[in-house]
Amino acid sequence: MADADPAAIGRRVRALREARGISLSALARQAGVGKATLSGLENGSRNPTLETLYAITAQLGVPLTAVLSEPTSGPTVRGAAVSATLLEVFEDSDVTYELYRMRVAPGPGQLSPAHQAGVTEHVTVFTGVLRAGPVDAPLTAAAGGHLRWTSDVPHVYAAVGDEEVTASLLLRYPRRNGVDQRLSGRGWRSAR
Repeated sequence: MADADPAAIGRRVRALREARGISLSALARQAGVGKATLSGLENGSRNPTLETLYAITAQLGVPLTAVLSEPTSGPTVRGAAVSATLLEVFEDSDVTYELYRMRVAPGPGQLSPAHQAGVTEHVTVFTGVLRAGPVDAPLTAAAGGHLRWTSDVPHVYAAVGDEEVTASLLLRYPRRNGVDQRLSGRGWRSAR
């Protein structure tokens, strides 16, 4: 669930979908969400979950912040095990970065579908032990460790053991042909 205004998120999702010429039915099908769910999200009558937002933004080819409120408000998004608070968005001439404070609760992990091509994730663990990375080759880091992977494949996040993980998450979105992908991500689901 996002702390950001559901009506504002809905407006941004609709604007991005319409700018790409994608029908509501087609986006719902591609993202694997119900048409009624997407319609309710766009109309602001549903408070979107992290899973739904990441599934939709992945299909739209934009990072999560493209549909959340302005970065200065520091929205927090939550899934079954992960919560992430946006700290800042950095824009360079050919790359956009999103920096999050992330917590991963012990228990079942989360599965994130692939981001668009070329997106990388960089995680620095502050407390706990984190297993994260591509589904077929997850990496592990304890406090003080760092993980990096190309996230254009399905990937997982899970706390190892009974301690909550606190970490920073930096997402790096390359611009394609000079176009900011934030204006032109992933759906977490339970992973056992």
